[in-house]
Amino acid sequence: MRRSAALSPQLEPLLLSIRRAGRYVGYLGNGYGDAYSDHMTLSSMVVSRDWQEVSVLECILGGLQIDVAVEKEPQKALERLGKSKIDALIVDCDLNGSSQFLRELQRSENGQSPVPLVIMGCHERTPSLDATGALFAFQKPISVDQAVRTFTAARSMILDGRLRYHRAGLQVPVSLKNKGRKAVEGHLLNISQGGMLVHAPQPVDASAALQVSFKLPGTGSELKAQAKVAWHDDGGNFGIRFVKMAIKQERTLELWLAQQFLAN
Repeated sequence: MRRSAALSPQLEPLLLSIRRAGRYVGYLGNGYGDAYSDHMTLSSMVVSRDWQEVSVLECILGGLQIDVAVEKEPQKALERLGKSKIDALIVDCDLNGSSQFLRELQRSENGQSPVPLVIMGCHERTPSLDATGALFAFQKPISVDQAVRTFTAARSMILDGRLRYHRAGLQVPVSLKNKGRKAVEGHLLNISQGGMLVHAPQPVDASAALQVSFKLPGTGSELKAQAKVAWHDDGGNFGIRFVKMAIKQERTLELWLAQQFLAN
């Protein structure tokens, strides 16, 4: 898209703000920031006809590793949402048909947007967050600093959600122990931040509290957690939910999962 000459005074603070905002990936720890930024490109849709504001959004979102698709017709945007995966949705409330679009969006998702929703518009025409189901809102003309903060928060939310539910497959030994009973040795098949899938040749008491212990590949220490059996079958497979884990070990698991997620 050709940039408007009127935008040129914004470019220097825009790029500076993007560089500052991108530093949030450091929460993964030393060595994770670059990989997190380089490999994790997300997608967004901007529903707007305001090409000047769209141009600014393209710069900001591109700097945060978020691809941008622009749709100027609300109805076509709704159809497109049903056919393709979008990680974030930005709606210009000054666009004719946007109010109906937001109502349809809420109705189709039982009041919850399927993706993080950002609304923008002139002060007197921007509806409330509660009325639209949006998580974020900002005014036009776009404040670069405000928009960078908004989209950095939205991106963090998307990635956190992906990591929280990501399951990594692996094959390592795991020990399962009910209080007062001998430990049962099994195999850990996959793991997420919330729990694990285990195969054990011997039964464990699914109704009692459980302690699990295992080592993740590439980590030097044994991880332990208090857990509960969420489900089990006759084949010796157990779905296990973590109940409590030491903060340091929780962090080790989180970083290990992030590394596996990025590697794939």
